[in-house]
Amino acid sequence: MFSRLFSGGTTMASCLSAVAEQLLRDIHREYSEKGQIPDDLLIALRFVFGSCVLHALDLVDRRAVTCVSSPSGRVAFQVLGGSGHLYTCYTSCHFCPCPAFAFSVLRRNESLVMCSKAVSRP
Repeated sequence: MFSRLFSGGTTMASCLSAVAEQLLRDIHREYSEKGQIPDDLLIALRFVFGSCVLHALDLVDRRAVTCVSSPSGRVAFQVLGGSGHLYTCYTSCHFCPCPAFAFSVLRRNESLVMCSKAVSRP
């Protein structure tokens, strides 16, 4: 329906993805500099990612997210889900093998919706 947002061929999904990536960079910068995330960025995070961001922040608070890197420099994140299952999320793509991701993103085709595991990775 909204396949083209601008005449330059930019899709709505790619615009939202760019907004989400910039928001995550801003959050990383603020947290690195001040050790906390300001309320306005948390509100923006909730607006962009929806309700799954609350579960993602809970995963981070519970230290259920681990960064794993290889000698070659590839990076992935392992996330211990609420069910006790370990999921691997790669930084190179927005994908998670969990059932919530399969339902929300793959079946419903909501391009920016992610599961809490995918959102929780830095």
